[in-house]
Amino acid sequence: MQWLQENVEAAGQTVQALLLMLGGAIPFIESYGASAVGVLAGIHPVMAVLFAVIGNIVSMTLLVLFAERVRKFFTRNRDERKEPSKRQQRFVRMFEKYGVAGVSILGQAVLPSQITSSMMAGAGVAKGKIIFWQCISIVLWGVLFAGLASAGLSVITGVS
Repeated sequence: MQWLQENVEAAGQTVQALLLMLGGAIPFIESYGASAVGVLAGIHPVMAVLFAVIGNIVSMTLLVLFAERVRKFFTRNRDERKEPSKRQQRFVRMFEKYGVAGVSILGQAVLPSQITSSMMAGAGVAKGKIIFWQCISIVLWGVLFAGLASAGLSVITGVS
């Protein structure tokens, strides 16, 4: 642990910020993984969360915008009266039960925000709602895991 912290400190704040943003942008690492690793590496929790969240939000937003364009491309000449597939029907039922907020916040326990948000955009959910609720979710998960990492570090090192 000390080796990691020394090397991260030697890298400088700019490199630390870039690495945290890169980690936040990667699915399955995202804001929660990058912020936790940042805290464990000795970066101040606020900074770790901030940069991990920025990376996660940027990648999620780009994917939502891309998924929306792909959906528009493939549905421009489609007959909307066509019966949805079983998979689409199941997604609609889950979406109706939990809404954008629930899928955004709870979905990160199962799938990365980039995948969840792209699925919603592909289903035709308004991109503004997706981005708004995903941003809230990304911040919440980042803060939660930074807090858990800080608590764990305190227990390991005996510092309160």
